[in-house]
Amino acid sequence: MDQAHRPTARRIAPVGRWPGIDLQELWAYRGLFFFLVWRDVKARYSQTVFGAGWAIIQPLLSMVVFSIVFGRLARLPSEGVPYSVFSLAALVPWAYFSSALSGSSGSLVLNRVLVKKVYFPRLIIPSAPVLAALVDFCIAFVVLLLVMLGFGITPRPAALIAVPVGVVIVAMTAMGVGAWLAALNIQYRDVTHLTPFLIQIWMYASPIVYSVSLLPERVRPFYALNPMAGVVMAFRSTLLGTAALPWSALLTSAASAAVLLVAGTLFFRHTERVFADVA
Repeated sequence: MDQAHRPTARRIAPVGRWPGIDLQELWAYRGLFFFLVWRDVKARYSQTVFGAGWAIIQPLLSMVVFSIVFGRLARLPSEGVPYSVFSLAALVPWAYFSSALSGSSGSLVLNRVLVKKVYFPRLIIPSAPVLAALVDFCIAFVVLLLVMLGFGITPRPAALIAVPVGVVIVAMTAMGVGAWLAALNIQYRDVTHLTPFLIQIWMYASPIVYSVSLLPERVRPFYALNPMAGVVMAFRSTLLGTAALPWSALLTSAASAAVLLVAGTLFFRHTERVFADVA
């Protein structure tokens, strides 16, 4: 047989107990990834009256409720700016995180038929909702800028750095925790009921409705271990001009998000071999 036409031998072996993340394989399936993203974007508002308008309505309604309850009744401090825009600056990144985490955590269960029938990098499934939710964030962020202009507030130049970095931190956190919950959810469906409570508790553990100034000084460095704390602080400081950009808190939150991303994806890969059996 001619050397050029001799078949090559391939050795097929099972992956290790803690398989790594094959970025080259993920890139090879990028077409499927973007298809799942586009499907999630279309399905999000299909057969709805307001369609993509819900990306505007939800944060605005939350802003109104929070302004009445926490701004007027509880009279929480808002760092020198109107409480409505103070809360909206936090609600916009939080809405992105909440939507991305919810979609990612339930993604494997929703795509269990696909998981059983064909091979592809399973990590694509919990990643798609994180990118799909970014569409709503962009719409809500434009609304935030318009509300700020209505109050005569102009973003600082540092927002050009803080906002994209904050979005990346939110995406990393949602992906890491979402991959973890998705892997657990396909084995234990109780996670479906637990996730909304986790998101609600996480919201009150983040400075969404209150100012970080209410916390004792000695607690604040540890508080930034919550990735959403650093993101919200950076959004408010650069968009509303409430304080100097908290670089230390932002870097701490970025490091925490990176740990969650690595831990979540590795746990996902570790449990991946049983998905088809339990789906």
